[in-house]
Amino acid sequence: MERTAVNPWNWSVELGYNQGELVSGHTRTLYCAGQTAMNGDGEPQHPDDMAAQLSLSLDNLEAVLGEAGMSLTSLVRLNVYATDVDLLLQHYGVLASRLGTAGATPASTMLGVTRLAIPTLLVELEGTAVA
Repeated sequence: MERTAVNPWNWSVELGYNQGELVSGHTRTLYCAGQTAMNGDGEPQHPDDMAAQLSLSLDNLEAVLGEAGMSLTSLVRLNVYATDVDLLLQHYGVLASRLGTAGATPASTMLGVTRLAIPTLLVELEGTAVA
């Protein structure tokens, strides 16, 4: 598989993501359902704690990727949904740090939403990975 970053501008690279990811020659694509701060029994965790929810959502995303033999570096697309974008931005370092440590720079979109499926959830991560 060959991945080529598509960045007509450099500002997004400085923020840790690419404007686009051109993938050729890949053999497998994984479309991940939105991952939230749920434990293994499907119970929401960390009400009112954006940083903890973001961290657990990343753990859950990594678990799905790992089950498919992939990792954060396999992500080519990451959508971030938050019920409070300002609060998310205060804790965005949790996400940026994990992606940066992994060397992952997926094309990304951040969206503010009214609520998620379970009212106590604050953030949801939806990814597409290729290998």
